[in-house]
Amino acid sequence: MSSIFITFEGGEGSGKSTQIHRLAAQLKEQGRDVLITREPGGTAEAEAIRTLLVSGDVARWTAKSEALLNYAAREQHLEQVIRPALAGGKTVLCDRFMDSTRAYQGYAGGCDLGFIDALEKAIVGITRPDLTLVFDLNPAIGLARARSRGDAHAEDRYERKGLAFHQQLREGFLDILRKEPKRCRLVDAAQDIEAVAEDVWSIVKGAL
Repeated sequence: MSSIFITFEGGEGSGKSTQIHRLAAQLKEQGRDVLITREPGGTAEAEAIRTLLVSGDVARWTAKSEALLNYAAREQHLEQVIRPALAGGKTVLCDRFMDSTRAYQGYAGGCDLGFIDALEKAIVGITRPDLTLVFDLNPAIGLARARSRGDAHAEDRYERKGLAFHQQLREGFLDILRKEPKRCRLVDAAQDIEAVAEDVWSIVKGAL
């Protein structure tokens, strides 16, 4: 089977992590060799950068600094994990990728989108996702879900940025979806887990 690169995007508490594992199980049943990974992260170096980004004081980084940190992690991730896996025919499922930088640091954070375009062109290049699932949810509901998880590692820096930030974030993801309708597909994350899983499988099955 040929390789395919699928990314999961959306705001906090939208259920991406749950659905990525469910989809992986279905794809394995189809005989696919599946790799699940995440951003920021995926390598030891990128996971160290993740800690810098998702913990600590809300104002510790500017949006431009965050974009640079994300892309430093992404370069390592692409070179060491994603590209080798795709070259080996694997199905790569990634929890967040380039669209998260555009939405979080660009649309919501105020970083110049032209700057992010340049980073994306230089680092991602042609290794763009074949399919991106955008999990859409009212930010107030998503934040409540995220806070109820009680994350022991306190990866809550973005959750603490406030509702207005997350409303801008949602609009950013929806704008990305509108601009790239062939690659990006909307998933209504307000549904129950089973209904979301059915929608995800329907979209992915069509793409395959």
